[in-house]
Amino acid sequence: MYDPGQLRTFLAVAQTLSFTQAARRLGLRQSTVSQHVRRLEDAAGRTLFTRDTHSVDLTEDGEAMLGFARRIQEVHEQAASFFTGTRLRGRLRFGASEDFVLTRLPEILEAFRAEHPEVDLELTVELSGTLHEQIDAGKLDLVLAKRRPEDPRGESVWHDRLVWIGSERLRLDAERPVPLIVYPPPGISRALALEALERHGRAWRIACTSGSLNGLIAAARAGLGVMAHSRGLIPPGLVRVPDRVGLPELGEVDFVLRGSGGREDGGAARALAEAILAGGDRLR
Repeated sequence: MYDPGQLRTFLAVAQTLSFTQAARRLGLRQSTVSQHVRRLEDAAGRTLFTRDTHSVDLTEDGEAMLGFARRIQEVHEQAASFFTGTRLRGRLRFGASEDFVLTRLPEILEAFRAEHPEVDLELTVELSGTLHEQIDAGKLDLVLAKRRPEDPRGESVWHDRLVWIGSERLRLDAERPVPLIVYPPPGISRALALEALERHGRAWRIACTSGSLNGLIAAARAGLGVMAHSRGLIPPGLVRVPDRVGLPELGEVDFVLRGSGGREDGGAARALAEAILAGGDRLR
């Protein structure tokens, strides 16, 4: 028997790859998180994480446990919801950034709709910067979006690094401006890319602007230029630009959930947030 509390802790560590961030997310002490993971490893008879002072990574057995833990947690939550007799209802305005168009977010939303059929879920897909503006204006109840490193708002789903990506056949000329494929303002990856190039004194030009991720991917596959993108979400047909090309480091980025702070956060918005956090590994 695997303890649901230990599985929940395991999922938080697996998604953040940090015992510290998992403890902060769950409202637990870091020693408690370590204890939960150790007890789960004892129950499984396998090592689930490799860890040292600098990094945490899932082992092969940890990857296998990830799928089991997610399904056990989902069934446990469904059973708890059924027997408490609580039924969520009302309108939920949810915004997701373009980054998640090609992930398995639709599966998470489909499961949420099946579990809470009386919730009217309205989905908005937009740029991360626009979603932050809309929730600030009270137009959305919950958003899943990128956050700039210095921004404290939101609950971390996972932490990632931005990298340059493009077609494998693309060749950049060091003497010419870097051709960029970008979202329009206020795209966060656009802003971070331009800031990095400006800091390093590297000339650039806009080769393609599109508000659609599919549009950006098509331009990149055609070899029009490079784009800044999450390392964990690189689309098929595109690759990381080699370090030898000399493009500047783009830094790190957080993907977060932000609630509006209204009364909805205690109901449907919180339930959807918990479903996304539990299935966060499916978003990569």
